[in-house]
Amino acid sequence: MSTDPTPDFGSVDALEVPPVSLEAEASALDADDPLKHHRAAFVGAETPLVYFDGNSLGRPPRATVDRLSRFVTDEWGGRLIRGWDESWMQLPFTIGDRIGALALGAASGQTLIGDSTTVLLYKLLRAALDAQMTADPRRVEIVVGRDDFPTDRYLVEGIAAERGARVVWVDVDTSRGVDAELLGAAVTDRTAVVLLSHVSYRSGYLADGAALTRIAHDAGALVLWDLCHSAGSVPVELDAWGADLAVGCTYKYLNGGPGSPAFAYVAERHQRTLTQPVQGWMGAADVFSMGPVYRPADGMRRFLSGTPPVLAMIAMQDTLDLIEEAGIGAVRAKSVALTEFTVRVADGILSPLGVRLASPRDSAERGGHVTLSHPAMRAVTAHLWEGDVIPDYRDPHGLRIGLSPLSTSFAETLTGLRAVADAVRAER
Repeated sequence: MSTDPTPDFGSVDALEVPPVSLEAEASALDADDPLKHHRAAFVGAETPLVYFDGNSLGRPPRATVDRLSRFVTDEWGGRLIRGWDESWMQLPFTIGDRIGALALGAASGQTLIGDSTTVLLYKLLRAALDAQMTADPRRVEIVVGRDDFPTDRYLVEGIAAERGARVVWVDVDTSRGVDAELLGAAVTDRTAVVLLSHVSYRSGYLADGAALTRIAHDAGALVLWDLCHSAGSVPVELDAWGADLAVGCTYKYLNGGPGSPAFAYVAERHQRTLTQPVQGWMGAADVFSMGPVYRPADGMRRFLSGTPPVLAMIAMQDTLDLIEEAGIGAVRAKSVALTEFTVRVADGILSPLGVRLASPRDSAERGGHVTLSHPAMRAVTAHLWEGDVIPDYRDPHGLRIGLSPLSTSFAETLTGLRAVADAVRAER
């Protein structure tokens, strides 16, 4: 993690004395924002469209337009197949290490870019379960939150059925997530693996990574962290937590583009002992020997399967440049300021309309998005999209306000929330 100084956005509440308009508050916060110049680095940020869905798909950086064009003409078109020997074979590891250093608190040699989030979660969860069951046949349980993202839950059920394991469900308040008390009650000496979301996809609840990892380890379990809604927005310290495994996507706060490949983290201490279940040629010790028997490579290469998606890895590098320039501490400070402003505005103009906050109120327990609940939110979302205000909807009755610190302004946030209020009134 970066040790950059964290800027002080001040307290939004301090702007109440003397009383000022919401527009004046937004203007003051934008004026004091040390990251405001980064907004111009993103395609579309100059338009009136309000984008509240950066936690699902980030805006493209302007630099990526040129990067992709140069890659097609110079590297792909100019170097052709020579590109594999010259750089492409190493891209999963060079970009992976950069994500690890800038966003995950991970030393080099532990992170790679690979398949989709689903495939990487499958490979690491299955590998961890097999290792635990082999070491101790009593460990046949996978612990997962009942409100985790559907892919996580579906994978757990499928792998448990494949391997003769059991699922232990942790019931949670949908406006929060799995906390220390809930996890402590769920793990036992039968727990093999715990799959946890660092930031809940629905509520934005921010889990205590160090504390939950420690609870799982005290029970003898391995932990697999889903970082999809935190990487690039919330500081992560995988090495400091003592984390075992992690997976996250790159098309949200890392702006890799639609369907860009996910990353996987495997702590160095596990790399020799875990056997990933999808044995492809790229994970072999000698990729081009085409040998008759699969022998896994040393290190992170053994967790690759097929040919790396080179073109799909290119775009995220420009956002990594921006994160390196800003520092993840400054990114988090802007994120907190944006979500605090959102909660304050929602309390003022949406609560009187019956809209409820469905995220933690304490910013220390909240990631980069805020969920607002009202029975009309599905229709409200459709109404907003027609007017170029783009949040997303999640059952039950949840409107997610996704705030990307590098590309979202306070004025944009206020404009969007006023539009939400108008749409709720219209649906009422």
